[in-house]
Amino acid sequence: MNSYTIELNPIIDLTDEQFFQLCQKNQDLRFERNAKGYLIIMSPTGG
Repeated sequence: MNSYTIELNPIIDLTDEQFFQLCQKNQDLRFERNAKGYLIIMSPTGG
């Protein structure tokens, strides 16, 4: 499984609501945020 990490800070500071909306609009992707504010995009699972 591949993952991509994007550092958004200090360019964009996503609120919890914005992160939730991002996840809702892209339900085929799996998003995570870590403590440093990085956005981690996981590849889809299954086959």
